[in-house]
Amino acid sequence: MIAGLVQILLFQGLGELVAKFFLPLIPGPVIGLVMLLAWLRIRGSVPASVDLVATAFSQHLGLLFVPAAVGVVMFWPHIRDHALAVAVALVASVVATMAVTALVVRALAKEDPP
Repeated sequence: MIAGLVQILLFQGLGELVAKFFLPLIPGPVIGLVMLLAWLRIRGSVPASVDLVATAFSQHLGLLFVPAAVGVVMFWPHIRDHALAVAVALVASVVATMAVTALVVRALAKEDPP
């Protein structure tokens, strides 16, 4: 499990370096995730240690929403004052996420015929 965690954190660190020196507009963890995805794609399989860590993280993913919920409660008056802007941002981000996901699925489906 330690080896998988080290590999994931290595890619996050590399992503942070790339973001710091080359792409400051994109968050480092996002760049690291894309680099990890590229590495796994080139490798052709997911190492067992990385799979073990990813499975453990995904089983406890709900815990990551606790800080966000606390933030919503703390800033509720500000959110209520700007409810229209918040609603528009949420709808726009959901639509954008679905569109990008559809484009990625379409691109990946063309590469791997059934």
